[in-house]
Amino acid sequence: MQHTHSHLMRAYARQPVSFVRGNGARLWDEQGVEYLDAIAGVAVTSLGHAHPEIAAVIAEQAGMLLHTSNVFRIDWQERLGERLCALAGMQKAFFCNSGAEANETALKLARLHGRRRQVTTPKILVMEKGFHGRTIATLSATGNAENQCGFEPLLPGFLRVPYNDIEAVRRAAAQSPDIVAVLIEPVQGEGGIRAASTEYLRELRTLCDRHGWLLMLDEIQAGLGRTGAWFGHQHAGIAPDVVTLAKALGNGIPIGACLARGAAADLFSPGQHGSTFGGNPLACRVACSVLDIMARDELPARAAVLGARLLVGLQRALGDHPRVLAIRGQGLMAGIELDRDCKELVGRALEEQRLLITVTRDTVIRLLPPLICDEKQIDDIVLRVARLLSTSVMGDVATTGMAVQAEPTT
Repeated sequence: MQHTHSHLMRAYARQPVSFVRGNGARLWDEQGVEYLDAIAGVAVTSLGHAHPEIAAVIAEQAGMLLHTSNVFRIDWQERLGERLCALAGMQKAFFCNSGAEANETALKLARLHGRRRQVTTPKILVMEKGFHGRTIATLSATGNAENQCGFEPLLPGFLRVPYNDIEAVRRAAAQSPDIVAVLIEPVQGEGGIRAASTEYLRELRTLCDRHGWLLMLDEIQAGLGRTGAWFGHQHAGIAPDVVTLAKALGNGIPIGACLARGAAADLFSPGQHGSTFGGNPLACRVACSVLDIMARDELPARAAVLGARLLVGLQRALGDHPRVLAIRGQGLMAGIELDRDCKELVGRALEEQRLLITVTRDTVIRLLPPLICDEKQIDDIVLRVARLLSTSVMGDVATTGMAVQAEPTT
């Protein structure tokens, strides 16, 4: 909701709340009302709000140097690239400002990879219900007609198959010799918190090796500890050719990254890609500090423990709710699928429970708490969500009846 005379474009359906201060997993609005944050800026502020070490780093670097451009060597960028490549098993990094830009980088790498293989019309395999950004290229890769509506014609060169269906990939391989890459999220965030199975990801790696495709993992929402590992694909023990990151990497400071290894790492030559602001000293130093804190405090492992607590709590509280079709998740990514449209619950959660949530795919309550939450806050999220659904006006609100479909956390 915007002010009546706002000069902002109507690109967002804003809630009538403005936050002025935060601390950890808590936020306060202009009236001093306290809220519990269960979305972390949509998986961005994984270290919570106003983290004192991050605040100190921002202040110090801002007083030293913000920007020089990529015409010159940037020491913090070199350090961050080394750190991320070591964590992800990659060899080279490109830095930008957002997840969409990171995915644009991956798509350009795929096109170059195809050209090197003498494929004149290279195609990239993408997934139904996938989400990769809102630029024209990443929107074309996204599997959501609602997001794409009005922006046609979309870019050609994408083949879409059902998620988590290896036979569909095999059929595509047999029918389309021009495929050069696969772009997939290990956990679909916007797609309703759906995790790819270990077997599927391993078979996908095998098929990519067999056909000479690049396996490109969009870890923008699932990466950096959220699933209980540094990266979502690590649960399957596979090594992708390209990994894209953003969101939690800067804990609120805009930064994106595209990591690559093998043939994909050496596809770019000077002048083929670039970013004015990407990888500036401030963003890269903050990101290095984010990695330091995550490693020191063992936050990926903590996300696994807290995520299990969150899912168990939700299953106990909502397992018999007649409107709940499924509760699923991995680490601190949780989704509660209802049997009807529930977008209005975002506003009601704010007003009635002082809780920040999102709704995706119209029917899935998405929870992405900060990784620094304590056990009491996780339990409080469960309590507030349960109260929200118990007072819902979505029809029958009895708490007995349909059993929940619980999905595994690994």
